[in-house]
Amino acid sequence: MSVFKSLLLVLFCVFINCKEKPAETAIAPDAVADATYYLIRHADKVRGANAGTDPELTKKGQARAYFWAETLKEVDFDAVYSTDYKRTRSTALPVAKLNDVPLSIYDAQNLFNKEFQQETNGKTVLIVGHSNTTPAFVNAILGEQKYQEIDDSVFGNLYIVRVENGKPVAELKNYNNWSFD
Repeated sequence: MSVFKSLLLVLFCVFINCKEKPAETAIAPDAVADATYYLIRHADKVRGANAGTDPELTKKGQARAYFWAETLKEVDFDAVYSTDYKRTRSTALPVAKLNDVPLSIYDAQNLFNKEFQQETNGKTVLIVGHSNTTPAFVNAILGEQKYQEIDDSVFGNLYIVRVENGKPVAELKNYNNWSFD
């Protein structure tokens, strides 16, 4: 084979291998193995001009926080995460206490990063967030934009994401018809 043909063959192989590959939606198998994530929005918060930027839960919200603990009592959580706001911590705390685990704080601006994946590897985790961060967190785990922001009046969505062999699968359960009055 001539040098010219050999050079063409090498360039062709390099060109084929340099072609951009489509983005993978699954998590790398060594990133998270067999983890399960339960994600909820904080419960009903105090509203109005005097509520401030970090409002407490309403009485209805407090009842809903205990509802989540009762609803999820059969789940053995290894960890419970919350953003650093009164309403999210108050929503997460009954589940954390029930499972005798500390309440861990996560940064809502840095969802599902490598450190969080390593911390939760092989665990069952509850994550309490907000109307925008909860679906964004689910989408980050899935590697796709599947869920939209939660309407401001909705507090009963439960997202469950199971990751097995690096492949995440999500389901959405609706507990919005429960009465807390």
